[in-house]
Amino acid sequence: MAHESQAAPAPSIVVYVTVPNKEEGSKLASSIITKKLAACVNQIPGIESTYWWEGKVETDSEVLLIIKTKKSLLDELTAHVIQSHSYKTPEVIALPIQGGNPAYLKWIEESTK
Repeated sequence: MAHESQAAPAPSIVVYVTVPNKEEGSKLASSIITKKLAACVNQIPGIESTYWWEGKVETDSEVLLIIKTKKSLLDELTAHVIQSHSYKTPEVIALPIQGGNPAYLKWIEESTK
């Protein structure tokens, strides 16, 4: 007799986006959630980023957004960040979620479009 099995949730990812301040982070996070491009956006203030930009080393205070979403939404999320962001070249880096709480991963899928 075959057992009924539940389908595995769609592949999920974590996306990192840095923003210059809390206000821009809150606005971007809200628009991402409103458009159902992600299930959750964490905002981590007080990070310091050091990077190469236009031939020199820069250091700035930033806020890191950690975005949990489905892999299938990455292109749309990236386009939204680029359109909404104040940086000329905003960071959008996606990392795969290899596993975790099945109920949480299902929630990501159900909370996004």
